[in-house]
Amino acid sequence: MYSSMQELYKSGEKRDLDPNAGRFVRYQFTPAFLRLRQVGATVEFTVGDRPINNFRMIERHYFREQLLKSFDFEFGFCIPSSKNTCEHIYEFPPLSEDIMREMILHPYETQSDSFYFVDNKLVMHNKADYSYSGGP
Repeated sequence: MYSSMQELYKSGEKRDLDPNAGRFVRYQFTPAFLRLRQVGATVEFTVGDRPINNFRMIERHYFREQLLKSFDFEFGFCIPSSKNTCEHIYEFPPLSEDIMREMILHPYETQSDSFYFVDNKLVMHNKADYSYSGGP
């Protein structure tokens, strides 16, 4: 597991992490999703009774161990006992027809890791996988 943002940045490789560690989400999209250049996603979270400084999310997307894109979102300071909503805009890289075809033909081989940091310390790790075949 990465213990800091510096360690995450130094490692350009995808690590095999325990799939039971952290949280997991499975997404199903149609093939048309792969042609989008931008997608917005709304994130909602609540903060406990202490303030949070330097809240940050780093998300990495892979297809068959190859890094497709890395996203870095900063939430900054979050006040105690607050409910927060923010929208992330994902700018997708152009994908070749061959890569898109492979991603459609091989559901759930596209994966992501989301790392959440407070004051440069890892506090949560989520994993996800993706299907672009239009169904389960």
